[in-house]
Amino acid sequence: MERVAITEAASKILEQLKEKHSELIFHQSGGCCDGSAPMILEKEDFYLDESDILLGTLNGVNFYMNQDQFEYWKHTHLTVDITEGRGASFSLEISLGLRFFINSRLFTKEEASFFGN
Repeated sequence: MERVAITEAASKILEQLKEKHSELIFHQSGGCCDGSAPMILEKEDFYLDESDILLGTLNGVNFYMNQDQFEYWKHTHLTVDITEGRGASFSLEISLGLRFFINSRLFTKEEASFFGN
């Protein structure tokens, strides 16, 4: 069971970014700069603390969410996708004229039971 997945199109962009940059992380804060859009950043450029929750790994890249944001999303399965356009963030895909976004759905009964929801 997984909390987070990635589309094939987003996965291709993620692989391009992995080739160009050092170790990466996804982070979804729910704060400024595109609100709850996931950002991909060089790991060394972002400080994680005890308020960040690891939701899963996408193509070897950890996906974190701030615990306050997680409270809103804990009943959902998240899928990272990509679209054309510039977001208002520091995310690395912005330089490609693209932006990551989240599609979500409520967990199935089986998933909810597995994750204790």
